[in-house]
This record gives sequence, C-alpha cells and structure tokens, in this order.
Amino acid sequence: MDLNTKTIWITGASSGIGEAVAMQYAALGYNLILSARRQNELERVANACQTLGGKCFILPLDLANLENPETLVQRALAFTGKIDILVNNGGITQRSLAAETSTEVVRKIMEVNFFGQVTLSSALVPHFIKAGGGQFAVLSSLTGIFGYGLRSTYAASKHALHGYFESLAIENFKHNIHVTMVCPGRILTNISLNAVNGDGSNYGKLDEGQKNGVDAVTCAKKII
Repeated sequence: MDLNTKTIWITGASSGIGEAVAMQYAALGYNLILSARRQNELERVANACQTLGGKCFILPLDLANLENPETLVQRALAFTGKIDILVNNGGITQRSLAAETSTEVVRKIMEVNFFGQVTLSSALVPHFIKAGGGQFAVLSSLTGIFGYGLRSTYAASKHALHGYFESLAIENFKHNIHVTMVCPGRILTNISLNAVNGDGSNYGKLDEGQKNGVDAVTCAKKII
C-alpha cells in the first residue's frame, strides 16, 4: 500500500453525504475507513468504492455509544498506519416543536451529533500531534449558524460543534491540525426520512426542501 496516499475516515458513510464523499474520494484513489451503524450498508458502499479504485476498511460504530474510542482509533490506524482526515459526518435530525420534544430525544440528538463527534475526534488528536498534523472536516449545517423551526436541538447540536471545533483548531494550530466546518443548505438525502419526532418516533417523510435540494454528489465535490 502506498503510504503517500491519504487515508480518510468517514462517519455516517453508509448513506447520503457520507456515502457520496466516500465515492468521490475513492475515485481519486484514496484509502477509506468507512464507519456507521449498519454493516451491510457499509459493505455495499465499500464494494462500490473499491470498484472506483479506492481501498476500504469497514469499521462499524454507533456515535450514540462510543465506550472505547481509543480502541476504535487503534483499529482505524491498523488499516494503513495513519489517518490524514476525519470526516465527522454522522448525525440525526428532528421534526418537532421545542416545547413538544422529550428530554430523551434532546439527549439522543446531542449524544449523536455532538458528544459522539467530540469523543471520537478528541481520541484522534494525540495521533495527529504525533504524525505532525491532520484535519477534521465537520459536517454542520446552515442551522449551525442560525436557528430554524422544528429543529431546536438539531440546531443546538450544530452550534455546539462550531464552538468546540473552532476552539480545538485554535489550540492545535501549532501542531498543524486544521478544522473545516462544512455548512450545507438543503441536500437531497434521506435525512428527513430518518428524522425523529418529539416523542422519539420516526418522522418518515421526505421534506419538500430535501426533494428540491442539491444532489449529494455535487455537495460531496464541494466538500472535497
């Protein structure tokens, strides 16, 4: 394996923007570590990426339950011996009024969108320092810049990512560790189909905004 080829670790790689980013990197010949909960979907994406010329390692994880992040990092490093970029893409959203969203749902969204990303990233920082640098790409949203109706906790989780990762970038600039905050508008993915209602049930609808959004491939190209 060519050690000069960059290794990219992508969370939420089983669908949507994460899958599209993986496919674009694969076409460029990058080494890919693909993470999400659904192993069967990761295998599907990995097969497609390998057809395009990328080398893939599947590393299933649940951002809501990262008990041993250091172990995950070591398993990821075992693929090529390095990680150049972590694309923090995994996440969930909601479709519910703030006053009608249960505390359990609030905690679940924050666990996946904020604590999961932070836990995995902070475990990777020591490797980046040792390696002489690295990059975090963090999938936020326009809702990470301003609030939006029916998205209160989702917006809060994305706002929190900005505060954390901008601070992390300042602290680690001397170590050549950089952060890219990615703030897409409406993208044609299944994010609204997989959204949760205030009681935790599945929203299960494709919003008009998503239907008319930018396709995921165009979004992925801009991210890269």
